[in-house]
Formats: sequence, C-alpha cells, structure tokens
Amino acid sequence: MHDSYEAANPRRWKALAAICMAQFMLMLDTTVINVALPDLSADLGLSRVAFTWSVSIYVLFLGGLLLLGGRLADIFGARSILLTGLVVFTLASLASGLAQDENLLIIGRICQGVGAAMMSPAALRAVTGLFTGAERNKALGVWSSLGGIGFATGLLVGGLLTSGPGWRWVFFINIPIGVALLGAIRALVPERRIEGADRHVDVLGAVTVTAATGSLIYGMINAGNHGWADPGTLVPITVAIVLYGVFTAAERIVRNPLIRPGMLARRPVATGTFLMLMAAGVAGGDLFITSQYLQHLRGYSALENGLFFLPAALATVVGAITGGRLVGTAGTRHVAFAALSLVAIGNGLLIGMLPAHGNVYAWALPGVVVFSLGAAAVFVTATTTALAGVAQHEAGLVSAIVYTCNPTGAAIFVAVGSTVAAAGLTSTPSIDGFTNAYTLFAAVAAVAAVVSLVLAPSMKPQKAGAQPAGQAGVSPSRQ
Repeated sequence: MHDSYEAANPRRWKALAAICMAQFMLMLDTTVINVALPDLSADLGLSRVAFTWSVSIYVLFLGGLLLLGGRLADIFGARSILLTGLVVFTLASLASGLAQDENLLIIGRICQGVGAAMMSPAALRAVTGLFTGAERNKALGVWSSLGGIGFATGLLVGGLLTSGPGWRWVFFINIPIGVALLGAIRALVPERRIEGADRHVDVLGAVTVTAATGSLIYGMINAGNHGWADPGTLVPITVAIVLYGVFTAAERIVRNPLIRPGMLARRPVATGTFLMLMAAGVAGGDLFITSQYLQHLRGYSALENGLFFLPAALATVVGAITGGRLVGTAGTRHVAFAALSLVAIGNGLLIGMLPAHGNVYAWALPGVVVFSLGAAAVFVTATTTALAGVAQHEAGLVSAIVYTCNPTGAAIFVAVGSTVAAAGLTSTPSIDGFTNAYTLFAAVAAVAAVVSLVLAPSMKPQKAGAQPAGQAGVSPSRQ
C-alpha cells in the first residue's frame, strides 16, 4: 500500500508547484543581488572583497552545507527540514534587507545560505518521493525549468526592484513569499521519515567540508586582487586541499558520515555530479560576466540589464523541459553531449560577436540564449540520471551530492571568471577581459562535452527502475 501512496496522491502536482516556488526563490536570490550590487555597494560603501563576498558567501554556505541538509532530510523528514530552512531563509532575508553596513549584510547572506542548504535537498527529496518513472522525469523537468527561470529572471527582478523601491527590496521580497510558502508546503507536502534511522549527524564533516570550500573560494578571490603567487592566494588553497583530505579520511571512520565513499563510485551519481558542476559553473560564470559587461562596459541600468536576460529565462524553460523528455528516450550520454556542446557554442558566439559598441540584442543575445538553452538541459539530465534507481532513504543525500555542485560550481566559476575578466571590471573596462572569460568557459564546456561521452552511461533514467517511495522503511505521514 505504501508503494503506491504517492503515485495515487491527487495533490502531488500542487505540492510540486509549492516546492518549485521555494526553489525558484532560492535560485532568484543567487542572481538577484548581481544587478543590485552597484547601488548596494555605493550605499553601504563595500570594499572590493566585501563586494565579491556578498555574492559568493551565499553560494559558499549553500554549497558547503548541502550534504548536511540532505542527510537531515533523510533522517527527520523532507517536509520538516524544508520548513525549518524556509524559516531561517526568510528571517535572514529580513536581516540582509535591514543591513546598514557590510558586516550585517555578510552575516545575513551567510544565514540565507544556511537556510537554503536545508531547503534545496529536502525539496528535491520530496519531489522524488512524489513521483516515479517517466512522471518523475516530467516533474524534474518542471523543477529544473523553474530553477533556471529564477536564476535568469533574478536579474530582471533585481533591476525592477533596484530601480523602483531600492536595493533592499531584493531581500524584502522574500518575506511575503516565504510566509505564503510555509502554509502551502505544510498543507500539501506529506512528511516521510525513515523508520529506525540513526539520528547521529556528522556535524564535524559538514564543518570541515564547508571550511575547505570557503578557503578555496577565498584563495580565488584573493587571486583576483593580488595574483596567484600571493601568499594570500596560495595558503588558503593549500589549506582547502588539506581540509578536503581530512574530510575524505574522516568520512571513512565516523559513525554516520555525511557521504560514504562508495556513493560517488556509482556511475549515475558520478555522472550527475560532474554534469551539474560543469553546467552550473559555466552558466553561473556566464551570467555574472555578462551582467558585469552590460553594466560596466555598456552602461546599462539595473532594469535594462534585467530585461536583456528575459529571452534567456525563456530558453531555460525550453531547455529543461526538452532535456527532461529527451533523457528518457535518447539516454543520458547523448543528451549530455548535445547540451554541453550548446553551452560551448553559446560561449563561442560571444567570443566572436560581443560588441564594444552597437546593438547587444543583435550581437550578444544569441550566444546568451544558446548557452542558457544548453545549460538548462544539462541541469535536468544531471538530476534525473543521479536519482534513477535511488531508494527513497538515500534520495536526500544523493540530491544533496548533486545539488552541491550547483552553487559551488557557480561560486568557483564566478571567482575564476572575475580573475580572467579583470581588465573588463576596472574603472576603464576593456572588451578583451570579457572575451577572455568567455573563451575559458567555452573551452571548459567543450572538454566537458567530450568527457561526458566516456563518463555518462547510455541509460534512459525513466527505465532505470527507480525504487518507489514507501520502500526501504519509509513511512508516509501527514503529521
């Protein structure tokens, strides 16, 4: 009876809508601040380091704590962790909007990342519990498309809010949305807990991997300021490598690790992780660099910047829905190669066509639309592939493993892209800095496309035999 519980749940599509809205809000917050940065920086007097960290610190803590969030969702139930994270995220948004200096802003962004790290894997785990087979691919296609819309339209929303009531409203807008979602999720999303689960949580592992990622990103930010040979760059990167080693060793001996080494050895999980890291990294870097190009070199206002990305938002919908359909018929390998090739082609178009003067819609927009189309298809391919055949009691952790690569990849590529594009981000910007960044992104996407032909299985996820929710000791509850 448990096996068909969620499949027969008539409210599952309404539940999906509420879950996707939560994900939309998180992805919106990843990019909405990009457009508001010039006004925000001028108002609060941000230093260059604080300027970069106001974007990166959110994705840093989101990426670093996702494994813990996924584990908590498996142990205590997806709905409980989703609601808890939503409360933290909403309150943190209030604090960020009320910030009077860079210190409170950074603290607020950290807490937003903590809340998001609880919400994202719990939400994805809830989706996998609500749907199975081909219907799961369709649901994940919707999930990925809305996340992509949030990522791209964050620039438009940021422009509208910054040009209207002011930059503080890029944070305040989360408050009414968060309050509404608290009621909707509680009413529509059923709770699912693992009976007899070990309640021990590997907090040490979470702290170690977060510290490692933070040290790595800090080193990259410093490289943009002082170069790669500076001790402020080399020391943090070295510390990051050591901490990643400590995390790997500790996970082999702790009682209830965040992640067991054998998990990443599974080919579908390894493929999904790789695809998400590459797509999210390049797409995140692309959107950041393009936004800076429009504002710093072309003098676009926040609103004009946001309007430019509307076609990209539509492209993410088409890419995600198409990818969700094709991965179930053509298989992971073919869709991954084609989608990553589109990402490379889009960046290639920007290398050759990006204008220092002239119409950006005619010359720059085609490349942006193409890479957005491809990246969205990779997102849904990565998710469906990794979660195919995963039992419900592992769904939260696997969701977290894959999704960790989304904000972490974006943070890394934004930092590296900023370094490569340094000439375009000065007080007298040059077009060469931006084309150099697109050249790097095109090369990474092209290499990733080739690697996917070897790494990705030829499987068709909807036929991979995903274990129905309700097995493996999971009991549904509406409490």
